[in-house]
Amino acid sequence: MDWTSPLVWGQLLTIWLMAAALGLDALSLGLGIGMRGVRKLDVLKISAVIALFHMVLPLGGMVMGGYISALLGQVATVCGGVLLVLLGAHMLYSSLRSDELRSVDHRSFWGLMLFSFSVSVDSFSVGLSLGMFAGDTVLTVLMFGAMGGLMSVIGLMLGRRVGQWIGEYGEALGGVILLAFGIKFLF
Repeated sequence: MDWTSPLVWGQLLTIWLMAAALGLDALSLGLGIGMRGVRKLDVLKISAVIALFHMVLPLGGMVMGGYISALLGQVATVCGGVLLVLLGAHMLYSSLRSDELRSVDHRSFWGLMLFSFSVSVDSFSVGLSLGMFAGDTVLTVLMFGAMGGLMSVIGLMLGRRVGQWIGEYGEALGGVILLAFGIKFLF
């Protein structure tokens, strides 16, 4: 790779911008989870799994190729939106209930997988689109993973701090944030 070429720098900037856009989902999820209260060890675990999903899903999309991106591109975005709406509504509902009904636990294996998948599913459709172009797959996948992980750490830590300020309403506000982002994906 010729690092002095403007084409290489253009490709790097394009990949970085796509990675940042995909990472915003992880940031919003991190805010929602962080407001519920999260330990630093959980921040690392959640961020690592989100980073992994942000690498594996686009890689899977690239492997499958661009010939089905028109078919699944919108479907993947809608699925991610539906998952975020359901998670947000469940968090909001469980925070407002007075009994012991709990929302999806981000510390459980399935809760972690569900949260990570919901913010990473759109990277699959981006991977499908990127599969049509001859680009640097390794660089793309690593940058997507790094940005997804970094944005989730920022969101979790920021949400954790805000959650301490607003106390018991943190889970409700986190649910509203997830709900809003899910609705944004759907429309």
